[in-house]
Amino acid sequence: MDRGLPPLIMRGHALRCGYTDGELLRARRGGALQSIRRGAYVRPDLLDGLDVVEQHRLLVQATLQCTSRDAVVSHTSAAALHGIALWNPHLDRVHVTIDASSGGRILRRRHVHATPISDNEVVDVDGVKTTSVARTVVDCARTEPFEKAVVLGDSALHAGLVTVSELHDALESARGRRGAPQAGRAIAFFDGRSESVGESRSRVLMKRADLPAPQLQRVIHGIDGHAIGRVDFWFEESNTIGEFDGMAKYTAHLKPGQTAADAVRQEKLREDALRATGAAVARWTWQHLATPDIVVQRIRYAMSLNSR
Repeated sequence: MDRGLPPLIMRGHALRCGYTDGELLRARRGGALQSIRRGAYVRPDLLDGLDVVEQHRLLVQATLQCTSRDAVVSHTSAAALHGIALWNPHLDRVHVTIDASSGGRILRRRHVHATPISDNEVVDVDGVKTTSVARTVVDCARTEPFEKAVVLGDSALHAGLVTVSELHDALESARGRRGAPQAGRAIAFFDGRSESVGESRSRVLMKRADLPAPQLQRVIHGIDGHAIGRVDFWFEESNTIGEFDGMAKYTAHLKPGQTAADAVRQEKLREDALRATGAAVARWTWQHLATPDIVVQRIRYAMSLNSR
């Protein structure tokens, strides 16, 4: 197939450009094109260079070609378009909402929600009608598990895409809809000071383990009064620091001229300085989040060091 074609190739457009169904079929069988839904194709080399969220954005574009013009992209699909962080999302279907009290349905590649929606809850994202950030977050908080909702809500607040007041207004508009009470519980827990998916998941883990609520992004000062730096979590009563180590500081977030070894050495010196203040330090990584008991044990052990 011609590499000058757009990234997303719709069957109708290809036919108008002079291609035949036979050519499209041969391109698919030969690996030159890959189908992402009926009548929508992309080049595999382009698809391989996209992460799952970027691939979903392509699926959104393809799905809208065969969806009512009144439909508004919503829920996790809208979150993907807004650039809100998602954790472990199900992106095999495109979510859209129609302004109706009935008519919702779940198809192979599309989930149609029939829910009242007002004009002020719809925005344009790159030419696509999409639920506003506040409406999107509340819809997701109504329909997604608590942990996923917190990741999404923290991300939207941290990025400055929405305010707490706007979320409460959107929640008030959703009163009486299925899942509204659970959305309210999630919103009450959101905190825009969480700076990553890992930090948000860690907060949920702490809540479920009944650990004391930590202060977030606390600046710790050394014995000389100089600031050592911000820490992810600080438990004041036990003088304990919690650090989620997402490893990006050793790779993606290196400073100009800094090597991974330099970053590791600097982090070691930073932790030594933190411990020198008398604080106990607990650290964990993505791998540890998969076994929450280990994270809880590390935090509790660190807390116990200052109670002896």
